[in-house]
Amino acid sequence: MKNSQLYKGSLNTIIMKLLEENGKMYGYEITQKVKSITQGELNITEGALYPALHKLEAEGLLDVEIEKVDNRMRKYYKLTEKGTTETVNRLSELEDFIRNMQSLVNPKLEF
Repeated sequence: MKNSQLYKGSLNTIIMKLLEENGKMYGYEITQKVKSITQGELNITEGALYPALHKLEAEGLLDVEIEKVDNRMRKYYKLTEKGTTETVNRLSELEDFIRNMQSLVNPKLEF
């Protein structure tokens, strides 16, 4: 199910959840963490990741810190206070969605 359309609608929530758990992260680190967690099933491309990060930043949900690492500048992303609150809301919505989809796909399983 690599790079499925089903994941695309959840990308912002995935990013926010990772930042909630890890504090601050840089772009490549986010892609590798998702790949690791999903055992290679989900690969987030730079073409999908960076527009999502920029959108979240524009919405006031992320802050950016720039640090010099090995003679190059690296952008780290972290949740703002508003971003932390919004992460809770989006995770709740996603959990409800997953529960509803599970009921539709396999109605015999009870949660």
